[in-house]
Amino acid sequence: MPKTYTVGHYLSERLGQIGLKDHFAVAGDFNLVLLDQLLEEGSTKQLYSCNELNCGYTAEGYARANGAAAMIVTFNVGALSAINAIGSAYAESLPVIFVSGGPNTNDQGSGHILHHTIGNSNYGYQAEMFRHVTCATEVILSAENAPAQIDNAIRTALRTRKPCYIEIPCNLAGAECVRPGPVGSLLAETTPDKVSLDAAVKAACDFIETRKNLVILVGSRVRTLGSLEPIVALADRIGCAVTVMGAAKSFFPETHKAFRGVYWGEVSSPGAQELVEKADGVICLAPIFNDYATVGWQSKPPASQALIADLAEVTVDGKSYAGFHLGAFLAALSEKAPSRPATVENTKYTPVAIPSSAPGVPLTNDEMARQINALVDGKTTITAETGDSWFNAIRMHLPEGARVETEMQWGSIGWSVPAALGNAIGSPDRQHILMVGDGSFQLTAQEVAQMIRYEVPVIVFLVNNRGYVIEIKIHDGNYNYIKNWDYAGLIKAFNAEDGQGLGLHARTGAELADAIEKAKANKKGPTFIECHIATEDCTDTLVQWGKKVAAANSRPPQKN
Repeated sequence: MPKTYTVGHYLSERLGQIGLKDHFAVAGDFNLVLLDQLLEEGSTKQLYSCNELNCGYTAEGYARANGAAAMIVTFNVGALSAINAIGSAYAESLPVIFVSGGPNTNDQGSGHILHHTIGNSNYGYQAEMFRHVTCATEVILSAENAPAQIDNAIRTALRTRKPCYIEIPCNLAGAECVRPGPVGSLLAETTPDKVSLDAAVKAACDFIETRKNLVILVGSRVRTLGSLEPIVALADRIGCAVTVMGAAKSFFPETHKAFRGVYWGEVSSPGAQELVEKADGVICLAPIFNDYATVGWQSKPPASQALIADLAEVTVDGKSYAGFHLGAFLAALSEKAPSRPATVENTKYTPVAIPSSAPGVPLTNDEMARQINALVDGKTTITAETGDSWFNAIRMHLPEGARVETEMQWGSIGWSVPAALGNAIGSPDRQHILMVGDGSFQLTAQEVAQMIRYEVPVIVFLVNNRGYVIEIKIHDGNYNYIKNWDYAGLIKAFNAEDGQGLGLHARTGAELADAIEKAKANKKGPTFIECHIATEDCTDTLVQWGKKVAAANSRPPQKN
């Protein structure tokens, strides 16, 4: 260890103690000493991003695979670029430890006007902005207080599954401070309120007892459990049918006898809408019922028939119970819930075959989705960008262990490219597939260069259909059509003199099949397959969903 132990060393060691192997960074003059300290202490590997927005999305993707993530950027020009990605982490319930370099403490309150600021001497506005998209906001102003502040931010992020904010002035990163002790209680869950938990379980059992046709509906925030086992245990105990929301695709094993598909209103899997909407009881596990999930506010279980088990609160029969985490509730309910197997006994799930095309005809969206689905195994993670990639992923049948990652709550196009990189770094033992449209790709394209730099073998399926098709289906206009690129040709530029990325074009099913075989063999970098598909060729479900969302967006103002 270094002779002098510093604030930067403390942060670095803590990141390693909570299980991180990597952290992501973009350099700037307010964080350079901090980056040096992180490198010197060395508990985590320092990886770099092309810009701060991409850095945030990469960290968000890493947190999906690894449970948490960390990123370091500079003040204002870096942090304010990254705030969009931190908003995503907050909306998607992912603990990203966001660290910003800050101005020298001697400039605080001095009246000095610094570069990288908006031109006044009040430097607190950055932290105030981040306060709205983080669970804890710590501005460190002394080396003595740094350990407690760092620990509080990290502890709160891990317990609430939300991002936190730590600002370290440039002259404190190398200031001397104590070393951290064992991680201990930093990772421990808060002790559940047993009285409230027992009451919630009793109310839930009463709810189940009085229902005949019961269904479990799995929401996307069950990701915070870190495992599907508690949900499977509950399904096995009750014996009822299980559906998942669109954003929770893969969050329940599709090979399980109780699985009945995706519930997403009128764009549900066959039979799933009728099953959920005719049930007399729906156990909703960590759902997000936003306008996208409810198809423009059209589909949501009525409160009288729903038990809502959220991350820190259970609502049933008009009463709310808190003081415990979802995991504790599921574990307790799985030991006491009554059996209600009717919805499994009286229904079945049959995966819908995705249509195929002859090898030599122009490539279709269906044929692309079919071939991607055939590539998926139990150790595959699919990152699906906002748009028709959602609906292509939704209709795929997944083997046990396969994973789909989406960003349906935040829904910021461009998210998927750096997120897939972060996810692949966080889970290098898995096969990683990225499905992204051309419009979304143009926002964060640079991060493919980092896939090449770090030799990350993501297989990228880029849909070149000449525009923002999801927006075309919601509300069309000239603004939805973009300048075409030679997307596969970018790989040659990104490779430069030493990269091993592979860029391929697929205009027919046969060309796509050949490209996939080449992708399987390319383990030293990404394989980028540009799939040429007609603009009007998309899933029927995108069209149906788009019309409903458009109708919700265009509601006239209410009259007083």
